[in-house]
Amino acid sequence: MGILVLVPTPVGNLEDITHRALRMLQEAQTIYAEDTRVTAKLLSHFGIKNQLVPFHAHNEHRQLDRTLETIRSNELTVLVSDAGTPGISDPGFLLVRACIENDLEVTCLPGATAFVPALVGSGFPSDRFVFEGFLPHKKGRQTKWKMLAEEERTVILYESPHRINKALEEICTFLGPDRVVCVAREISKLFEEFKRGTAAEVLEHFKAKPAKGEIVLLIKGKE
Repeated sequence: MGILVLVPTPVGNLEDITHRALRMLQEAQTIYAEDTRVTAKLLSHFGIKNQLVPFHAHNEHRQLDRTLETIRSNELTVLVSDAGTPGISDPGFLLVRACIENDLEVTCLPGATAFVPALVGSGFPSDRFVFEGFLPHKKGRQTKWKMLAEEERTVILYESPHRINKALEEICTFLGPDRVVCVAREISKLFEEFKRGTAAEVLEHFKAKPAKGEIVLLIKGKE
């Protein structure tokens, strides 16, 4: 009976990967990857040649049974996302749940997750926080903002660069222009940036200088 290992991969600097993660990638009979092209570049950088199989949001439901059979027959199967820890706003949850329901062993290595360094580096209270991942694009979005307006813990969101201004505008509308926020951009990469201030100030900054790269949006809790 095999084991599924969820392996975090770097969110930026490739040096952030652990020795154990590299060993798992080397020893796995099969590596399931969110985007095989992205993972192939990572493996090539470290001189690893291994079988890559796509496992992403568009095929995880229909591929679930086949993936479970592979895990049963393999000694070691690995799941990775493009960056960070699988299952955190990335494919992985369904597979982990299915493995548990089918008495297959699952373990997750500790490692890179974008929101942790963003939270610590924001300077906002980190003893209590709530991670909301990506907000709904349309249905339920206003309801979610109204709920978050009353949240006293630090709120952590993932956002894309072409929607960050819209999110900041909505914070101004639903939480108030003076609510303190932090946009953490390109964590662990060459152009890492933390932009802190009121929602109105940070919005003006990114209107003048459009955001690029991966973004974590942090909102200070209601006082």
